[in-house]
Amino acid sequence: MIENIAAQRLTQTKYGLGTLNTLTLFGTVDQLILGHSFELIAKYEELLTINRATSQVLAISQAAGKHPVQVSAAVYQLIKLAVAASCENFGFNTAIGPLVKLWDIGFSDAHVPTAAEIQRCHNLIDPTQIQLEDRNFSVYLPRTGMKLDLGGIAKGYIADRIRDLWLAYGVSAGIINLGGNVLLVGAAPTHSDGRWVIGVQDPRQPRGASIGKVNLPACSAVTSGIYERTLKQNGQNYHHLLDPRTGYPLKTELAGVTIFAEQSVVAEIEAKRLFFAGQPLAGWLKSRSGLLGAVFVYQNGQTIPVGVDLL
Repeated sequence: MIENIAAQRLTQTKYGLGTLNTLTLFGTVDQLILGHSFELIAKYEELLTINRATSQVLAISQAAGKHPVQVSAAVYQLIKLAVAASCENFGFNTAIGPLVKLWDIGFSDAHVPTAAEIQRCHNLIDPTQIQLEDRNFSVYLPRTGMKLDLGGIAKGYIADRIRDLWLAYGVSAGIINLGGNVLLVGAAPTHSDGRWVIGVQDPRQPRGASIGKVNLPACSAVTSGIYERTLKQNGQNYHHLLDPRTGYPLKTELAGVTIFAEQSVVAEIEAKRLFFAGQPLAGWLKSRSGLLGAVFVYQNGQTIPVGVDLL
């Protein structure tokens, strides 16, 4: 019997981007590829983080109300994409940094802010005010106190860049898992049809708990849900997905929604779109190319698949 070399796997897990990242290659034992992949993650974290003393994104916020900041082409590309999505006003907002910091859910100083504090944030979280200069790759936040936050889109962008690296190395198949943001590369080597069996996150359970599975070609699976970070105060629970239109965590009957798309950064954006919508949107699957489906999971346990069969 001929050994299925393509199904042999090489896996490594490292901490970065505030989470555990697991990369799996099939059909190779070349540790160099994994090493370069984790170096790429570290490089993007260095450029994009707002949780360290310095970064290109942090420099933009520190210069708010003072002057534009020139950034690298990759950072500019991501910010431009984030601003465009934010200006659609469906809930995702890359200017939400001041509001996120005000609540700080998931950190030791998390608290429910006053209505007055939330109101003061409103003038600082308007993405239409962000000024982009394509020629110089510069970004300007015109009001002092404005802050960029790319947390809702960065992992998807980075996952897509890792896939680019793998394809340059000739990788035939692999799995990129950045803290639950999954991107499948190539044809599944363990299935004759090349399709992947993907577990759908149960947003009411800890990460990794599945509510079912779908069978799809190579794609990204991204979940937005209320399960990751919460704050309990005065007998009430508050989740971390803030609605920039109200300043408070989004009121929703959803527990979460998982998106399947060819590009991971697109899956990130569309997960927020459907989470804020709270229900399937008419014509959504045909609204842009590369969307494969979605699964809505409600807090009462109801599930609604869109464009996919939940196994």
